Amino acid sequence: MDHPIRQIVILGGGSAGWLTAAVLAAEHQAALDTGLRITLIESPEVATVGVGEGTWPTMRDTLRRTGVSETDFVRECDAAFKQGSKFVRWREEVDGDYYHHPFVLPPGFLETHLATGWMAHRDVPFSMLTCFQAHLCEAGKSPKQFATPEWASVANYAYHLDAAKLGVFLRRHCVEKLGVRHVADHMVEVETHENGDIAALRTREHGAIEGDLFVDCSGMRALLIGQHYGVEIESQKDVLFNDRAIATRVPYADPSVEIACQTISTAQEAGWIWDIGLQSRRGIGHVYSSTHTTDEAAEAALRRYIVATGGREQDIESLPRITIRPGFRRGAWHRNCVAIGLSSGFMEPLEASSLVMVELAAGMLADQMPATRAAVDIVARRYNDTFSYRWDRIVDFLKLHYVLSKRDDSEYWRDNRRPETIPERLQDLLAFWRHQPPSRYDLNRVEEVFPAASYQFILYGMGFTPEPRSTTRRMDDVRRSEEYFRQSADIARKMLPALPGHREMLDHVMSRGMPRI
Repeated sequence: MDHPIRQIVILGGGSAGWLTAAVLAAEHQAALDTGLRITLIESPEVATVGVGEGTWPTMRDTLRRTGVSETDFVRECDAAFKQGSKFVRWREEVDGDYYHHPFVLPPGFLETHLATGWMAHRDVPFSMLTCFQAHLCEAGKSPKQFATPEWASVANYAYHLDAAKLGVFLRRHCVEKLGVRHVADHMVEVETHENGDIAALRTREHGAIEGDLFVDCSGMRALLIGQHYGVEIESQKDVLFNDRAIATRVPYADPSVEIACQTISTAQEAGWIWDIGLQSRRGIGHVYSSTHTTDEAAEAALRRYIVATGGREQDIESLPRITIRPGFRRGAWHRNCVAIGLSSGFMEPLEASSLVMVELAAGMLADQMPATRAAVDIVARRYNDTFSYRWDRIVDFLKLHYVLSKRDDSEYWRDNRRPETIPERLQDLLAFWRHQPPSRYDLNRVEEVFPAASYQFILYGMGFTPEPRSTTRRMDDVRRSEEYFRQSADIARKMLPALPGHREMLDHVMSRGMPRI
């Protein structure tokens, strides 16, 4: 039990495996003889498909900590800037129905209840009234100026990126700069100690690769945590219905068209369509419930959307179908094995929670890395408690997008509002939020996946109506809210002419790069 932890073996590459390797290697100095030894086993037989993926602003700090250049990252990963999400036709199936979930905290958010003041302006979307970033997104503006240094911002941002290219980019950085050993081989057997710990992973060409701690990044196959240890997924299908997806890549018919700087999510009869703008193309997919529609109908809806939004029928590539098992493993760390990425769980990609969970998992593993086998079980209990909480919050947050919809055009939307499909914890919060907006007291863990401001953008974007209290309180002062609304409008007016267009900024990065501090 006092055996020191010196060797980490990661099974699986892709964005999860290589991002985890980069975070661990950078923090634990794998390039030095005194650092952890990190080996990543990646099967050349398993292809990674990248159709474009969204991230959270945390990705900026994660990549910065690993020592990469933001200019190189944008250039090599077909990356674009993301300033939030736009939800179309989620509240009602009518033209003009939309709301935003931006990344900037609204002015006055911590000083007053903005929703109280918004009630006098309900003809204006909550995000457009309270947050200048929604206006930047609608205008197609960049969150940076040409002179803004790498990783810095004028408005908070994340990225849209090609997930397959991200894996390749990080692999080269890990191997060339961070001291990670890359083994391109196929695992054929798990070897164990008498106590049940994993001792080594046997490969076809390189034999047994020993380790002290093993990280399962083998995707939905979950070769270690699922197939070897039998840790089951806790299904969330009774809450989140979507269990299928089809995705494709669509080139820009007009190469001069502005690149969207937000993920666009458009509600459909039995699901929703994502639209992610990269530099060279759009990544578009349809997530849907097989209980409420057919594969053929979902594909037809996706094709209609692509053509209606400027794509050409002849440019649509093959439409591979992806099966989703909505759920997660509460015991993602079992003995000396920890699952990160799809092997730990997966929900529909509505709010880009997949990669941010990889970031959080890799970050916690790096920060809490046990020094000896005796400490592994202590950290494992802490890790499982933390990520069970985070998964539960993701379930709540995603369900929030559905339960307030007024759409009545299909059983899918009616079923999503049935009380028995709504987690009890979310029902309690919705009842509480009638008189009190979401706050840090509702979400009081360190590094919440979705902060209180995110809940407010979705809650009021979906038309949730707060009710007045029987007594007055200082935080409900409408005059203070009005001042912050004017402040946000002033910021938008100043920023709009000062910021370049999104495509213009990306072209500048590709040709001249970003200043480095």
